[in-house]
Amino acid sequence: MACYILRWRWEGAFPDVSKAIVVVAPHTSNWDFFIGLFVDLALDLKAGFLGKHSIFVWPVKRFLLWFGGIPVRRTTSEHVVQQMVEEFARRDKLVLAIAPEGTRKKVAEWRTGFWHIARGAQIPIVLVGLDYSRRVVSIGPTIAPSGSLEADMRAIRAYYGNITARHPSQF
Repeated sequence: MACYILRWRWEGAFPDVSKAIVVVAPHTSNWDFFIGLFVDLALDLKAGFLGKHSIFVWPVKRFLLWFGGIPVRRTTSEHVVQQMVEEFARRDKLVLAIAPEGTRKKVAEWRTGFWHIARGAQIPIVLVGLDYSRRVVSIGPTIAPSGSLEADMRAIRAYYGNITARHPSQF
Protein backbone atom coordinates (compact mmCIF):
# COMPACT_ATOMS: atom_id res chain seq x y z
CA MET A 1 0.00 0.00 0.00
CA ALA A 2 1.14 3.57 -0.50
CA CYS A 3 0.59 7.10 0.59
CA TYR A 4 1.18 8.68 -2.81
CA ILE A 5 0.75 12.26 -1.67
CA LEU A 6 4.19 12.25 -0.08
CA ARG A 7 5.58 9.19 -1.97
CA TRP A 8 5.57 7.12 1.22
CA ARG A 9 4.32 3.58 1.63
CA TRP A 10 3.82 1.30 4.58
CA GLU A 11 5.00 -2.18 5.37
CA GLY A 12 3.24 -4.58 7.67
CA ALA A 13 -0.34 -4.74 8.81
CA PHE A 14 -1.99 -3.04 11.71
CA PRO A 15 -3.29 -5.63 14.17
CA ASP A 16 -7.01 -6.24 14.45
CA VAL A 17 -7.43 -4.67 17.90
CA SER A 18 -9.91 -2.09 19.16
CA LYS A 19 -7.53 -0.56 21.69
CA ALA A 20 -3.79 0.02 21.48
CA ILE A 21 -0.92 2.37 22.12
CA VAL A 22 0.99 3.07 18.90
CA VAL A 23 4.60 4.03 19.55
CA VAL A 24 5.76 6.14 16.60
CA ALA A 25 9.47 6.86 16.30
CA PRO A 26 11.79 8.41 15.48
CA HIS A 27 10.25 11.86 15.93
CA THR A 28 12.75 14.43 14.68
CA SER A 29 10.72 16.55 12.26
CA ASN A 30 7.38 18.30 11.92
CA TRP A 31 6.86 16.13 8.81
CA ASP A 32 6.48 13.08 11.07
CA PHE A 33 3.03 14.28 12.11
CA PHE A 34 1.81 14.70 8.52
CA ILE A 35 3.20 11.36 7.37
CA GLY A 36 1.53 9.68 10.33
CA LEU A 37 -1.71 11.53 9.63
CA PHE A 38 -1.83 10.42 5.99
CA VAL A 39 -1.17 6.79 6.92
CA ASP A 40 -3.78 7.03 9.69
CA LEU A 41 -6.31 8.24 7.13
CA ALA A 42 -5.31 5.62 4.55
CA LEU A 43 -5.68 2.80 7.09
CA ASP A 44 -8.82 4.35 8.63
CA LEU A 45 -7.40 3.98 12.14
CA LYS A 46 -8.80 7.22 13.57
CA ALA A 47 -5.92 7.26 16.03
CA GLY A 48 -5.75 9.89 18.70
CA PHE A 49 -2.47 11.50 19.68
CA LEU A 50 -1.00 13.40 22.58
CA GLY A 51 0.56 16.78 21.89
CA LYS A 52 2.01 19.48 24.06
CA HIS A 53 -0.70 21.94 24.99
CA SER A 54 1.11 24.88 23.42
CA ILE A 55 0.47 23.62 19.85
CA PHE A 56 -3.30 23.66 20.40
CA VAL A 57 -3.76 27.30 19.46
CA TRP A 58 -5.62 29.20 16.77
CA PRO A 59 -5.68 28.62 13.82
CA VAL A 60 -4.78 24.89 14.13
CA LYS A 61 -6.54 24.01 17.40
CA ARG A 62 -9.82 22.82 15.81
CA PHE A 63 -7.93 20.84 13.17
CA LEU A 64 -5.79 19.08 15.82
CA LEU A 65 -8.78 18.29 18.04
CA TRP A 66 -10.82 17.06 15.06
CA PHE A 67 -8.01 14.64 14.16
CA GLY A 68 -7.95 13.21 17.68
CA GLY A 69 -5.45 15.50 19.35
CA ILE A 70 -5.31 15.48 23.13
CA PRO A 71 -3.43 18.42 24.65
CA VAL A 72 -1.19 17.60 27.61
CA ARG A 73 0.99 19.58 29.96
CA ARG A 74 4.20 17.59 30.19
CA THR A 75 4.99 18.77 33.71
CA THR A 76 2.19 16.59 35.14
CA SER A 77 2.81 13.29 33.37
CA GLU A 78 1.53 11.07 36.21
CA HIS A 79 -1.92 12.59 35.83
CA VAL A 80 -1.85 12.03 32.08
CA VAL A 81 -1.14 8.31 32.54
CA GLN A 82 -4.07 7.85 34.92
CA GLN A 83 -6.39 9.97 32.75
CA MET A 84 -5.53 7.91 29.67
CA VAL A 85 -5.99 4.60 31.52
CA GLU A 86 -9.45 5.83 32.54
CA GLU A 87 -10.18 6.98 28.98
CA PHE A 88 -9.31 3.52 27.62
CA ALA A 89 -11.67 1.98 30.20
CA ARG A 90 -14.49 4.30 29.11
CA ARG A 91 -14.25 3.65 25.39
CA ASP A 92 -14.95 0.59 23.27
CA LYS A 93 -12.34 1.69 20.73
CA LEU A 94 -9.27 3.86 21.15
CA VAL A 95 -5.96 3.81 19.32
CA LEU A 96 -3.50 6.32 20.73
CA ALA A 97 -0.31 7.31 18.90
CA ILE A 98 2.58 8.53 21.04
CA ALA A 99 6.10 9.67 20.17
CA PRO A 100 8.20 8.26 23.03
CA GLU A 101 10.86 10.95 22.73
CA GLY A 102 8.29 13.56 23.71
CA THR A 103 10.06 16.12 21.50
CA ARG A 104 11.76 16.46 18.13
CA LYS A 105 15.10 17.10 19.82
CA LYS A 106 17.62 14.44 20.80
CA VAL A 107 16.90 12.99 24.24
CA ALA A 108 18.98 10.72 26.46
CA GLU A 109 15.99 8.66 27.59
CA TRP A 110 12.57 8.06 26.12
CA ARG A 111 9.50 8.88 28.16
CA THR A 112 7.80 5.76 29.45
CA GLY A 113 4.25 7.01 29.93
CA PHE A 114 3.06 5.00 26.91
CA TRP A 115 4.21 1.79 28.64
CA HIS A 116 2.48 2.73 31.90
CA ILE A 117 -0.73 3.58 30.03
CA ALA A 118 -0.65 0.27 28.12
CA ARG A 119 0.08 -1.73 31.27
CA GLY A 120 -2.58 0.07 33.31
CA ALA A 121 -5.21 -0.26 30.57
CA GLN A 122 -4.10 -3.83 29.75
CA ILE A 123 -3.74 -3.09 26.05
CA PRO A 124 -1.05 -3.90 23.48
CA ILE A 125 1.72 -1.62 22.21
CA VAL A 126 2.14 -1.47 18.42
CA LEU A 127 5.57 -0.35 17.21
CA VAL A 128 5.62 1.92 14.15
CA GLY A 129 8.78 3.33 12.59
CA LEU A 130 9.19 6.28 10.24
CA ASP A 131 12.11 5.34 8.00
CA TYR A 132 13.10 8.36 5.94
CA SER A 133 15.90 6.55 4.10
CA ARG A 134 13.34 4.28 2.43
CA ARG A 135 10.22 6.48 2.76
CA VAL A 136 8.50 3.67 4.62
CA VAL A 137 6.18 3.61 7.59
CA SER A 138 7.02 0.27 9.13
CA ILE A 139 4.23 -1.31 11.16
CA GLY A 140 6.16 -3.60 13.42
CA PRO A 141 5.43 -6.04 16.18
CA THR A 142 2.70 -5.80 18.77
CA ILE A 143 3.85 -6.40 22.32
CA ALA A 144 2.07 -6.83 25.61
CA PRO A 145 3.73 -4.96 28.47
CA SER A 146 5.43 -7.40 30.82
CA GLY A 147 6.20 -6.75 34.44
CA SER A 148 9.60 -5.33 33.51
CA LEU A 149 9.76 -1.81 32.12
CA GLU A 150 13.50 -2.13 31.52
CA ALA A 151 13.23 -5.36 29.53
CA ASP A 152 10.33 -4.06 27.46
CA MET A 153 12.12 -0.78 26.73
CA ARG A 154 15.23 -2.65 25.56
CA ALA A 155 13.10 -4.68 23.13
CA ILE A 156 11.22 -1.60 21.95
CA ARG A 157 14.39 0.45 21.39
CA ALA A 158 15.99 -2.47 19.53
CA TYR A 159 13.15 -2.43 16.99
CA TYR A 160 14.03 1.14 16.01
CA GLY A 161 17.77 0.39 15.62
CA ASN A 162 17.71 0.16 11.81
CA ILE A 163 15.21 2.93 11.15
CA THR A 164 16.56 6.24 9.82
CA ALA A 165 15.12 9.47 11.19
CA ARG A 166 14.54 12.61 9.10
CA HIS A 167 17.32 14.18 11.16
CA PRO A 168 19.48 11.23 12.29
CA SER A 169 21.65 13.34 14.59
CA GLN A 170 18.57 14.07 16.69
CA PHE A 171 17.65 10.43 17.24
